[in-house]
Amino acid sequence: MSFDPISVAFSLGESLITRIWPDPMKRAEELRKLEEIRQTGDIAQLNAHVQLMMGQLEINKMEAEHGSVFVAGWRPWIGWVGGVAMAYQFVMYPLMLWVWAIATVKGVIPDGVTPPPVLDTGALFAIVTGMLGVAASRSYDKTKGTQSTQVGK
Repeated sequence: MSFDPISVAFSLGESLITRIWPDPMKRAEELRKLEEIRQTGDIAQLNAHVQLMMGQLEINKMEAEHGSVFVAGWRPWIGWVGGVAMAYQFVMYPLMLWVWAIATVKGVIPDGVTPPPVLDTGALFAIVTGMLGVAASRSYDKTKGTQSTQVGK
């Protein structure tokens, strides 16, 4: 079995892209860039690209370990905001419309007063699915006993 450093570098690059970008569109774009580099055979450009991804992975790790809630807490905050927005959109809002209709019929709410707005679910889904993808990846790593602090092992 021969050791091919180029193949190893591309494999590492694909692994890093999968870990860093949970969004399928961004991941596909980065994988496409990596494949373009592979086809042109520019190893220096590939090495720079892999180093950039490794740096981003290290930044993510440092942010998660930081003691300040303003640095380490932004991911959980986005998760909580996404969860509350989903609860509003799919649980509270339909119930609120039902109560609104009854209150309007009973005369508690005057005719012509509109209920609160619906959320923009497109942006909401992009954020929540990205967060769920990262969480699912981490859960998979934990169940398989994978050491997630080291890439490529």
